[in-house]
Amino acid sequence: MVPPLSPARAAQLMKKAHGLETSFLSEMLSYTGLDAQQGDFTGGVGEDQFASFLREAQAKAMVDHGGIGLSQSIFNALARRDHGTD
Repeated sequence: MVPPLSPARAAQLMKKAHGLETSFLSEMLSYTGLDAQQGDFTGGVGEDQFASFLREAQAKAMVDHGGIGLSQSIFNALARRDHGTD
């Protein structure tokens, strides 16, 4: 059970939880190889340099649309820690 929090503190903790889930998903996306394009008509060096920005944006979009549920688990842990009940 999550202890009651003020709306401002709950929003702050959820923002942090979303950030952590976004970072996690971005890192996981980096291992999929989806950004590794082959051929003559790819972005070359420029594409390689900006691939991390694309992964971050994709991960943020995933989290904004529900993610994998990691944010809620992180939020619950942060809320319990905030109240010293962990």
